[in-house]
Amino acid sequence: MIHIKVEYENLYRVNKPFIKEFRSKFNEVLNSGWFILGKEVDLFEKEFAEYNNVKHCVGVASGLDALTLSIKTLDIEKGSEIIVPSNTYIATILSILHAGCKPVLVEPDIRTYNIDPSGITSAITEKTQAIMVVHLYGKVCDMDPIINICRDKNLFLLEDCAQAHGAEYKGWKAGNFGDMAAFSFYPTKNLGALGDAGAVATNNQVYMSKLRMLRNYGSGKKYHNEYIGLNSRLDELQAAFLRIKLNMLDEINNHKRKLAQIYMNELKNDFILPVLHPDHKDVYHIFNIRHPKRDKLKDYLLKQGIKTEIHYPVPPHRQKALSFLSALSFPLSEEIHRTTLSLPISYCHTEKDIYRVVEVLNKF
Repeated sequence: MIHIKVEYENLYRVNKPFIKEFRSKFNEVLNSGWFILGKEVDLFEKEFAEYNNVKHCVGVASGLDALTLSIKTLDIEKGSEIIVPSNTYIATILSILHAGCKPVLVEPDIRTYNIDPSGITSAITEKTQAIMVVHLYGKVCDMDPIINICRDKNLFLLEDCAQAHGAEYKGWKAGNFGDMAAFSFYPTKNLGALGDAGAVATNNQVYMSKLRMLRNYGSGKKYHNEYIGLNSRLDELQAAFLRIKLNMLDEINNHKRKLAQIYMNELKNDFILPVLHPDHKDVYHIFNIRHPKRDKLKDYLLKQGIKTEIHYPVPPHRQKALSFLSALSFPLSEEIHRTTLSLPISYCHTEKDIYRVVEVLNKF
């Protein structure tokens, strides 16, 4: 039996510092008798918007809903094409399909794992209406050239910020660059709820007003429905818990940066490490390395009591659910998915934990 010395993640330990406040807030919400779209959701929306320096935030039920509702809010025509990175998590692509649009996959930059701006222009057709960037692993995309493409081609720009809470590009936080920006608060995120939760950020008041209705059956006034909407409301309790953790998000991000720096400084050259750039302030939702013998490396670490994950083992165009993409070839994406390995880098980890991982890794 393998004795685990360093877990990949432990959500009890991550949330332990907040438990006393969580219990107090739970009792407060319970005693209020108001559980849907109440004070806590309203306050979280204001506070999260302020944190990100955007004008508006709308809480929804999940990150996937945040992406799907963003597309629907923009009235992107069904059958239109939306450009998306070929190595993203499947939720990004599912949102495009749920909105009745067609995903057009573009290869990432092999160094950053984010969409390569140089490959976008050639993928644009007369049916293209939007680009959906994904700030993967906690690094904001190279936004200047992408913004220029959107302006030149009159395209909407959508941001998938599910892994990039507080990440920055040239001093601007993720969520400031697009027409709409979708966030996930899945429990493992840097800002994680105690269940599913999501939000959309925007600087456009018209979009914000429509989105508020779309998440609530298409209704702005009870029993009066303007749109074919969904039931996708941020839960009042989750909003309350997120407000507590939002106060500590910068500390969480800084802690993960310190752990990342240990990896960057101490790991030997056998491993391909995340790329650093002065324009970017990364938050390391995931700290990934790459190695040609990834599977053997993962097994080796597990035998030494260190758990890791793979984000992600199967590229989107090789998923059974997306079989209509299976004839396409994305060699860079496939190389990333074949060699990537995610190392422990949680708010619950200590520097001692990370030095232990480094010691074992360097003996591989």
